[in-house]
Amino acid sequence: MNKKRTEIAELGEFGLIDRLTADFKQHHPTTLCGVGDDAAVLSTREDEELVLTTDSFFEGVDFDLTYFPLKHLGYKVVTAVVSDLAAMNARPRQLMISLGLSSKIPVEALDDLYEGIRFACTEQKIDLVGGDTRASMTGLVITATATGVARKGAVTYRSGAKLHDLICLTGSLGAAYMGLQLLEREKRVLQEVALPEPQFKGHEYLLERYLKPRPRTDIVDVLEDEGITPTAMIDLTDGLASDLMQLCRSSKCGARIYLERMPIARQTSELCEEMHIDPVIAALNGGEDYELLFTVPISMQEQVMRLGVVDVIGHITAEQTGCYLVTPDGGEIRLKAQGFPEKEA
Repeated sequence: MNKKRTEIAELGEFGLIDRLTADFKQHHPTTLCGVGDDAAVLSTREDEELVLTTDSFFEGVDFDLTYFPLKHLGYKVVTAVVSDLAAMNARPRQLMISLGLSSKIPVEALDDLYEGIRFACTEQKIDLVGGDTRASMTGLVITATATGVARKGAVTYRSGAKLHDLICLTGSLGAAYMGLQLLEREKRVLQEVALPEPQFKGHEYLLERYLKPRPRTDIVDVLEDEGITPTAMIDLTDGLASDLMQLCRSSKCGARIYLERMPIARQTSELCEEMHIDPVIAALNGGEDYELLFTVPISMQEQVMRLGVVDVIGHITAEQTGCYLVTPDGGEIRLKAQGFPEKEA
C-alpha cells in the first residue's frame, strides 16, 4: 500500500512546522520558550558557561538519499552538533533545525526526518526550540544549531595541550568511512538491477557507524565522574590525521601517535582487505567517526587507562617536531591533513 504524498504547499510553512514539532518534549528548565514564537528564550546560570555550535548538511555533498534513510539522517544531524558540544566538555541543552526544501520532497519524508531528530533529542535530552524553512533549488539542506552548558571553568578548548600530555581516543577508527564505501559500492553494482538486493550481511557495525553514529556524551560523564578535565579536546569528523593536526596547530605543539595502538574494528579491517583499501589510511583520513580525541597530563595515565573506554595512542611533543605516526619498527611517517601520509626520507 502506497503512503499518501502530501505536498508541502498544502500545509504552508507554519502548518508544516506545527506538524513536524508537535511531539517534541522539553527536558530542561532553562528552555523558557521553544518552538512557536519569533525566537527561543533561554535562561542561564552563574555557575555554568554556555556553548553554541552549528553544522550544515547538503544533499549530494554530505548525504545521498539513494541509500541514506531519512530517520537516520535526522539522528545523524543531531549527533553532529552534540558531538561538537561534547568536544568542548559540554552537555547539550537546546537545538534549532533549519531546512532548505525542494518540491520533490513530500511531507511524509519530512515526518521520517523529524522522527530521527526526535529520537536523538529524547536520547540526548536536548530540547528542540526553533528553526526555519526555505525553498531550495539544490535539494535538501539541513542546518542544525545547538546550545550546551559546561561547569564554569570546565570548558575544554583545542588550544590547551601541553608538552608530554597523553593523546587519548574513544572508540575505533575508520568504520564510518568503510560503511560509506560499502554503500557506494552497492549503489554502483545495483544501479541497473530491477530488484536490487544489497550485500550488507556481516557489515552491520560499519553501516551503523556511518548512517547512525552516536555522539560520545557518555565520555563527558565518565571524565567528570573521575575528576578528569582534558587539557585539549576535538571530535573526529575529518579523520584522525586532520583533526589531530588541528588540535596541535591550536595548541602550538607536535605529536607522536603509534600505529600499534590505533583501534581498528575487525569488520573495518575485513572490508578494507576485501576492497583493497589500507585500513591505516581509512583510520587516519576516513572521517565521520564522531569519536573524541583529547589530551591529559601524563600523571593521569593510570587513571585514564582504568576507565576502560579510552585508548592512549600517543603523546604531545614540542611544536618544531611536527606530527608523526610511529610504526612498530620505529619509523616515522609525517601526518598530512588529506590523502596518503608522506614517508619521511
